[in-house]
Amino acid sequence: MLAEIGQFSLILAFAAAIFQSAVPLVGAARGEPALMAFGRTAAIVQGVLIAVAFGCLMASFARLDFSVALVAEHSHSTQPLAYRLGATWGNHEGSMLLWVLILGTFGAFLALFGRDMRETLQARVLSVQAMIGTLFLAFLLFTSNPFARLSPAPLDGQELNPLLQDPGLILHPPCLYIGYVGFSVAFAFAAAALIEGRADAAWARWIRPWVLVSWIALTIGITMGSIWAYNVLGWGGWWAWDPVENASFMPWLAGTALLHCVSVLERRGALISWTLLLAILTFTLSLIGTFLVRSGVLTSVHAFAVDPARGVFVLAMLVGMTGAALALFAWRAPSLRSGAMFGTVSRESGLVANNVLLTAATATVFLGTFYPVLMEAVSSGNDKISVGPPYYAITFAPIMAVLLLVLTAGPLLQWRRDRFEELWQRMRTPALAGAVALGAGVLVFGVRYVVTALGFGLAVWCIGGAGAVLWRRWRLGQAEDATVLRLIRTTPNSVWGLVLAHAGLGVFAAGVTAMGAFSADKVLSMRPGDQAVIGPATVRLDEVRDGRGPNYQALVARFSLIEGDQARFMTSERRAFPVAGSQTTVAAVENGFFGNVYISVGEPTKLSDGRDALVVRMYWHPLVTWIWAGAFLMAAGGMTSLSDRRYRLGAPAAEARRRAAVPPQAPPGEGGRPNAGGGAPGGMPPIAVPAE
Repeated sequence: MLAEIGQFSLILAFAAAIFQSAVPLVGAARGEPALMAFGRTAAIVQGVLIAVAFGCLMASFARLDFSVALVAEHSHSTQPLAYRLGATWGNHEGSMLLWVLILGTFGAFLALFGRDMRETLQARVLSVQAMIGTLFLAFLLFTSNPFARLSPAPLDGQELNPLLQDPGLILHPPCLYIGYVGFSVAFAFAAAALIEGRADAAWARWIRPWVLVSWIALTIGITMGSIWAYNVLGWGGWWAWDPVENASFMPWLAGTALLHCVSVLERRGALISWTLLLAILTFTLSLIGTFLVRSGVLTSVHAFAVDPARGVFVLAMLVGMTGAALALFAWRAPSLRSGAMFGTVSRESGLVANNVLLTAATATVFLGTFYPVLMEAVSSGNDKISVGPPYYAITFAPIMAVLLLVLTAGPLLQWRRDRFEELWQRMRTPALAGAVALGAGVLVFGVRYVVTALGFGLAVWCIGGAGAVLWRRWRLGQAEDATVLRLIRTTPNSVWGLVLAHAGLGVFAAGVTAMGAFSADKVLSMRPGDQAVIGPATVRLDEVRDGRGPNYQALVARFSLIEGDQARFMTSERRAFPVAGSQTTVAAVENGFFGNVYISVGEPTKLSDGRDALVVRMYWHPLVTWIWAGAFLMAAGGMTSLSDRRYRLGAPAAEARRRAAVPPQAPPGEGGRPNAGGGAPGGMPPIAVPAE
C-alpha cells in the first residue's frame, strides 16, 4: 500500500507543478494577487506531496518490501538498517526522487519565507521553479518510476552496491543534490528577473543566500566524496579527475564566480548581465552532471544508470531549459541597465578578473571532460581517448595559480576606484610572507622543486591576504585599543566568512602542493613479521586473519605503525560480499598533522619460494588532511557569511523603506547616470546602495 500512496502522491505533485507553472505567471503579468497567491499554495502542496512520496519509499526500504522493484534491486535482509535507508537514494530512481524532494522543499521555503519579497518576483520565481519540477516529475513518472511493483515478490533482495555501503553515502549525495538543486533557485531568479526586466540590489540580496547555501552544500558534498573515495576505493588518492567528479566540480567553480558576482551587484549595481548569465550557466552545469551519470555516456563508479532512453530524456530537458533561458537572456539582457561605473584599479575590476579566471578554469575542466566523449562519438574505430592528471597539471593548475594571486588582492582593493601605490601598502606584508615561503622552499627542497616552492608561497600569500583584511579593518597599529576592540566586536559575519573562506583556500593549496610533490608509495608482498619504511614511519605486518560482518566476509590484516619508540595499530580489510558478488577494500589510515600513512591490502599471493603472502600497498600522503580541512574551512566561511544579519533580515524591508522614501517617478542618478540598483520598468524607482 505504501508504494501506491507514494505513486499517487507523485501524480498529484506533478499536477500541482503544472498548475504552479502557469497560474502565478499569468497572475504576475495581470497584477492579480489571487493568482499569484495560488503559486505559493501550490508550491507548499507540491513540497508536502513529494515529501510523502519520499517517506513512502524510505519506509519500503526500512520494511524490506521486496514487492517494490527498487527495494529488491538495492537492499537485502542482511544489510544494516542505515544502509537500507541510505539505499533510498543510492540508485537512479531514488536519487531522482531525492532531487525532486529538495526541489519541492526549496519551492515551499520560497513560498513560506519569501512573503516579504516583491510579489510579482516571487510569483515568477515559483513559476519557473515549478517548470523545472514538472520536467523532473515527468522524468520520474514516465521513465524512472521508483514505485514499480514486482510480481511475484522475491524472497530476498540483491543488495546495495558494496562500494556505497559506507557512511559517506549518508551525506555525500544529499549534499551534492542540495548544491545542484539550490542553483535551480538562482536559475529561477535569473529567469524571473529577465521576464520582469529588473535585476537590482534587492534582487541580488534575495538570491545571495540561495547561492551561498548551494555553494556550501556542494563544497561539503565534494569534500565528503573525496574522503569516501580515499577510504573505500583503496587507490590511495583524493581526486582522480574522473568525469563525474568533474561534473560536480564545474558547477562549484561557476557557482563561486556567481557568488562573487552577486556581491558586486548587491553593493554596486554592476555586472547585472554577467550575473544573470552565470546563474543560468551554473544550473546548466548541474544538469550536465545529472545527464552524465544517467545517460550511459560514461562508465564510472558514480554512474547510476546506463539506459540511453533516460539519457535522451535528460538531454532533452537540458537543451530545452538552457535553450529557453539563453534565448530569454539574449532578448531581455540588452535592455537591462549596466549599473555603476568603476575604475580599472578597483574591487569591481578585481572581481571581474576573478570571474574571468574561474570561467576559464570551468571551460578547461569542461573540455577535459567532454573531449574524449566527443572524439569517441565521431571516431570510426573503437579507440578510447583518456584525459588524465597531466592535462590538468598543464592547463588548470596555472589558471588557479593566477587566481590565487588575484583573489588575495581583491578584498584589499577599494570599491569604485583605487591606486596601485595604496594597494601595495596593504599587500606588502602578505606579499613578503609569500616571497619568504617561496625562497625558503627553494633553499630547503632545491631548485628543481621551484614549482612546489611557488605553490607554498601562494598558499602563504593567500592566508596572509585573509589576515590582512582583518588587520586593515581593525586598524591594528593605527588606532587606540578601545577603537580596535570596538571594530573587532562590530566586524560583520560576512567579513569573517570571507576571511575563513580565503584562508581555507590557502590551506587547501598547501595540501595539494605537498601531495603533488612529496607523496610516496610502495607495493609489496608481505608475510606476518615483515616490515617496510614509508615516509617517516616503519610499518610491520603483525597478523592476517578471517573476519565477518553482517553481510560480508573479510580478510583482516593488522599492522603496527612504528615511529621512534611508539607503535600504533592499524587494520585494513578486504571485504567480499556474497550476495553482490563483489569485493571492496577498507584502507587503514593513520591521520597526522603533517601527513597520513595509508595502507590497503590486496589479494593473497605466493612468493617465489612458494610461501603464502599478502599484497600490500603503502602510501605516504603529506598534508593530505589539509586538503579536506581547507575545504571544510571554506564551507565554514560560507556558513558564517550566511549567518550575517543583513541576509537574515533580507532586502524586502529595506526595499519597502526605500520605495516609501523615494517618489514613484524618481529620476536616474546624477547626470543621467544609472543608480547602483539599476532601472525598473513600470515607474518603479531604482534602489541606491551605499558603496562602502
